[in-house]
Amino acid sequence: MPSDKLLIADAAGLRPVGSLPGIGPALADALSRLGLERVQDLWFHLPLRYEDRTRISTIAELRAGDRVQVQGVVEAVERGFRYRPQLKVAVSDDSRQTLLLRFFHFHRAQVDQLQPGRRLLIYGEVRLGSQGLEMVHPQYQRLADDAEPAMEDRLTPVYPTTEGLGQKRIAGVIAKALALLPPAEQLELIPPELAAAHGLTSLRDALLYVHRPPADAHVEQLTLGRHPAQQRLAFEELLTQHLSLKRMRAAVRRRHAPALGGDGTLRKQLLNGLPFALTGAQQRVSDDVAVDIAKSRPMLRLVQGDVGSGKTVVAALAALAAAETGYQVALMAPTELLAEQHLRNFRHWLQPLGVEVEWLAGKVTGKARQQALSRVALGAPIVVGTHALMQEGVAFARLGLVIVDEQHRFGVQQRLALRDKGLEGDQVPHQLVLTATPIPRTLAMSAYADLDVSSIDELPPGRTPVQTIAISNARRVEVIERIHAACSEGRQVYWVCTLIEESEQLRAQAAEVAHAELSAALSDCKVGLIHGRMKPKEKQAVMDAFTAGELAVLVATTVIEVGVDVPNASLMVIENSERLGLAQLHQLRGRVGRGAVASNCVLLYQPPLGQLARERLQVMRDTNDGFRIAEKDLELRGPGEVLGTRQTGQLSFRIADLSRDAHLLPAVQQVGAEMLRHHAKRAEQLIERWVGGAARYAHA
Repeated sequence: MPSDKLLIADAAGLRPVGSLPGIGPALADALSRLGLERVQDLWFHLPLRYEDRTRISTIAELRAGDRVQVQGVVEAVERGFRYRPQLKVAVSDDSRQTLLLRFFHFHRAQVDQLQPGRRLLIYGEVRLGSQGLEMVHPQYQRLADDAEPAMEDRLTPVYPTTEGLGQKRIAGVIAKALALLPPAEQLELIPPELAAAHGLTSLRDALLYVHRPPADAHVEQLTLGRHPAQQRLAFEELLTQHLSLKRMRAAVRRRHAPALGGDGTLRKQLLNGLPFALTGAQQRVSDDVAVDIAKSRPMLRLVQGDVGSGKTVVAALAALAAAETGYQVALMAPTELLAEQHLRNFRHWLQPLGVEVEWLAGKVTGKARQQALSRVALGAPIVVGTHALMQEGVAFARLGLVIVDEQHRFGVQQRLALRDKGLEGDQVPHQLVLTATPIPRTLAMSAYADLDVSSIDELPPGRTPVQTIAISNARRVEVIERIHAACSEGRQVYWVCTLIEESEQLRAQAAEVAHAELSAALSDCKVGLIHGRMKPKEKQAVMDAFTAGELAVLVATTVIEVGVDVPNASLMVIENSERLGLAQLHQLRGRVGRGAVASNCVLLYQPPLGQLARERLQVMRDTNDGFRIAEKDLELRGPGEVLGTRQTGQLSFRIADLSRDAHLLPAVQQVGAEMLRHHAKRAEQLIERWVGGAARYAHA
């Protein structure tokens, strides 16, 4: 198809929504709050679910949970004021059964409309109330005595909406946008030969189907997102995301980076001084990184390894290669606790070699901060810190390597902001990303398509597998007795308090209550406490005391999730474990089993357990394999939560769902590779169509 036809399709889709008839500034503003600024945004604003108003059900065939349409006559009306005002309306139909309609918000005109003898057409969700089947706040319309209700001829879409924008209004706007859909061959951006090879149907047909499903459409299939029309759209969205990440990677790869070869002296000294030998996996991944950073093409590598697999040593070796070549290294971690752990390790290993390690976090203020900034600007070889490293005022002399730990806690934008600190002409620093959250293969293929992935897939020798058991909170006393026995044998214990509330204050209170309870029950053991509201110095003092064996039990909030290493701690109790996701439970459990003593993890839960919580705890009992846990976490919770990107918007798909649509990824990769190679203009247009304003990150 000639490119001018593509441009015609683009012209229709790129018109502002305000150009549609009947859309004034107020409506355009409401649409803009939903991110709907161009006509094509409306094409891809898909329904959340569907309502079937194509037929009428009798009251006799209703079941709780159904969303249905019924026709009935008002039998009785009652206004009540028990607890709060409410209006109850009993309706019956030819099946001689009664349905109760219940309203909590109503006005006098409504009461006047709903008089006995009136005929109504009603739509709502059926539920089981104290007096039988009922609908709460159903939609309804009055029918003239002899009039037959007008039936819809297709399913009714329910769209995501915003304040001041009702369903009727947004459906009307979308109908106007769909009238501008170009013919199929003009709308299609995936080349016909590739679409045919992978059995892709027409994009135009898919869009019209999901906005206007026929009366006989399979509602359940549509609700689950498995209808072929939805799968066709999911394919294109996954393809777009894949293309934008690949293009981002290509843009970085076109730049230069400093070749960090070095002579290897410092690295040899570090390896000789370590009290352990590298595992085969550490050696392999370290070699991968060394080969990458010795080139003048920017490295983009993700190193994933389970809790305690030794990623920090790999990072230290890469940092020394930069130091040997006269370049600076910035290591950024998401929390001060984790950043401090890296700082301690790096200083312990590198300062004896004469390599200074600078510290820059939010709590470094005043004169100390000014001095640290000055040393960094003058070329301090290694700087460890939190996102404070990305702030204005932090300037590097020669930044050659950026190391980001737990990348999923930062957005792509933040990683780029730190990288840009080392931008000189077309030269950028190498990027090394570490994660202890094993990324399932399906996510690595999509969310990290801009990175090469290396896995440290073996634990250092001497690590013991952790036995995990789940125990009801009703047996809490037994668990405390077990702690007492462990402490009597000279072992140490973590007691982790989890609270679903985001408030750090509530978490701290929960930890304080548990600390008081355990201190009373274990009067002959020293019990420490650590939580997020304590000052960093206090936290460090408690951690040091626990590490030194002065405390038998450490009561903590989830601040100890990462980076804490106490080999003598061999028992962990996690309270309210049913509230945590698998990845977090696995991270916490990784704090024990670091010594030679057999270790245990007790998952205390509050019964009754829901299905999801039961499955999670079962997985934790069954396996210590981080990759298996990550796959299961993806299946149970979805990608946004596994990657921690729900709030950054980095992976918020409109249609696609990585756990449901993983089977599409191999074809997505094949089509993506072909398009980047032979159809770059179309790839560009696809990104513009789906990513829109966020496309600037694709040029990063």
